[in-house]
Formats: sequence, structure tokens, C-alpha cells
Amino acid sequence: MAEQQDSSQEKTEEPTPKKLKDAKDKGQVARSKELNTLAVVMVAALGLLSFGTAMADRMLNIMRHNFSIERAALYDTDSMGWHLMASVEQGLYILGPLFFILLIASLVGPVLLGGWLFSAKSMAPKFERMNPLSGLKRMFSMKALMELGKALAKFLVVLAVALIVLGLQRDHLLSLGKKTLPDAIYHSAWILGTALLILACSLIVIAMVDIPFQIYDNKKKLKMTKQEVKDEYKDTEGKPEVKAKVRQLQREVADRKMLAEVPNADVVITNPTHFAVALKYDPERSGAPMLVAKGGDFMAQKIREIAQEHQVLVLESPPLARAVFYTTEVDREIPAGLYLAVAQVLAYVFQLQQYQAGKGKKPPKPPEPKIPEDLQH
Repeated sequence: MAEQQDSSQEKTEEPTPKKLKDAKDKGQVARSKELNTLAVVMVAALGLLSFGTAMADRMLNIMRHNFSIERAALYDTDSMGWHLMASVEQGLYILGPLFFILLIASLVGPVLLGGWLFSAKSMAPKFERMNPLSGLKRMFSMKALMELGKALAKFLVVLAVALIVLGLQRDHLLSLGKKTLPDAIYHSAWILGTALLILACSLIVIAMVDIPFQIYDNKKKLKMTKQEVKDEYKDTEGKPEVKAKVRQLQREVADRKMLAEVPNADVVITNPTHFAVALKYDPERSGAPMLVAKGGDFMAQKIREIAQEHQVLVLESPPLARAVFYTTEVDREIPAGLYLAVAQVLAYVFQLQQYQAGKGKKPPKPPEPKIPEDLQH
């Protein structure tokens, strides 16, 4: 049922980072065959223009070598074999540099759009592609029709440019018959390199159209439905109800840990009913009192009950209770602005403890500490 709902929804949402990463792992990135073709043809044209003269020289050397064979060598099979090997070696010297830069172009061209990518998943066999019905569907799909139209457009553009190049080079081509053989070879290399360079420039127009289309098409394929975004969020972040339950359990654990510290507090200051904060002062551990527990409403009542159960003094001081509650986190020192107010309360607590132990006079009534205006709540 969910799949039917998903299939009926339009893919209107931009792909998430996870979707993009998964697509890249599968090898699904924007690629342009026209850009690859442009890179190879352009490098071939520049290579011919750069190495054309040297290649022509070596071609002439091969021709001289093959047309200046001694009569005796024609009847010696071993000699002809060595002669052939020398010609092949010269041919490799001619084509080697050009083939090398073409190899580099064929490797660099694909990574110009989409970057370098090696995906084992894209290399894995996909048996659904062996289905004849799926193959026919791909052959007569809208994408196949667009690819056919693009191929025809490319053919027409290249054909038009080739005809223009032939027209421009007509006089040069006709003049080759009047030149000496070395001059004709040099001139032919220049004509071929120039014509290939012009054809490569025509491919720039095709690549400029194809690259944005491939980026758009790949982005369109990766778009998601609203349900897919929700499902991915649930898979990565967890279901909202599960996360809420986890947060609730975490709060319960933190509350139990906090309440366990209340018996160790020196004093619990209350609002008297809405807030309760438990403070502890350890001169050997820190120079400032620490907040070991705090809570509002039900939690405040629980703190007061535990304090009374363990005979921890509960003192009413609404302004101070609110100030500590709002400005201090559990297991943190109170702010410097509350040092004086808390010190007055702790002094009263320690005097009362001394009195109860029979070591001092009974302290006067509990203090009413003043709270700085910037800390009042």
C-alpha cells in the first residue's frame, strides 16, 4: 500500500545528502559523452598540429627505407623480416606520442564532469537488464528518443562544419598534386590538424548544450517524493516516537542521578513550592558552591521530600531559589553575582549545624539575601 502511495506521488523534493552519497556510491553521477568526445578530438587536433612535422619526417624516412631496398635483400627472407620490424618500430615512434596524449585525454575526459569515481556496485551484473521486455522499453522510451535526436543533431552539426572545412580547404587540397612529395606530406598534416581542430571547436557547442542537460537529467532522477524524505529521515534519525521515548528515558536517568545527590547537599532553597535547588559547598574541591539538584513543581516537591528524609535543611528564599534555578546548571558552580547571597545562606546553615551539635549559639532568623538586578527572575 505504501509503495502504491509512493508511486503516485510526484518527485518534487531536492535530493538529500544521503541520497546523493548513495547515488555516487552506485556510480550514478552526471556524465557527458560529448565532453569526453570533445576532449579526445581536441587533444588529437592539437597533437597533430604539434607533432605533425615530426610525424611527416618519420613517414618520409619509412618511405625512403622501404623504397631503397637492395636487390639482394629482396631474396633474403631473414633480411625482409628485419626490414619489416624496422618499419614497425618507426611507425610506433610516429604514433606513440599521439596515442599517449589520446590515452591521457580519454582518462581525463570522463572526470571533467562528475569527478573521479570508482564504484564496485556499478560494475556488478544487473540481471534485470537481461530482460528483453525491459530492453524494448528502454529502446522506445522518451530518453532513447532524446538520445536519438541528440545524435542526429550532432551528426548534422559535424556534417555542416565538415562541409564548410572542405570548402575552405578546397584550394589547399587541390594544390597538393602540384607539390613535391615531402611538401605534400607536410602540408597534408597541417590540413588534417587544422580541419580536426575546427571540428573539435564545433563539438564545444554540442558539449555546452549536453553538459547542462546531463546535470539537469541526473538531478531530476535523484529527486525524491515527500514520503521518501520522511522515510529516509526515519531510517537515519529514528522514528519520532522512538526518539521521544529515548529522550524520556535519558531524562529519567538524569533525574535519578540528580536526586541521588540531594542527601549530600548542605541546603535546599525553595520558592517555596514551585522551585527547589540543592546546594553543596566543598572548600577542598572548589572555591564556589555547586548546584547538585534543581527542579520545578513535581521535581521540586521530590527534592524537598528527599531533603527532609535525610535531614537536609530546607530554607525558603523565593528570590534566591529563582535566581539559582534560572542561572545555574546541575553540577556547575553558581555565578559570581550570587556568591554573597549564597554565602549568607550557607553561613546560617553552618551556624545552625553548630548549634544543633551543642557547639555554639542559636543563630538569628534566616537571612533575606539581596539578589543583583541582572540575576533576578
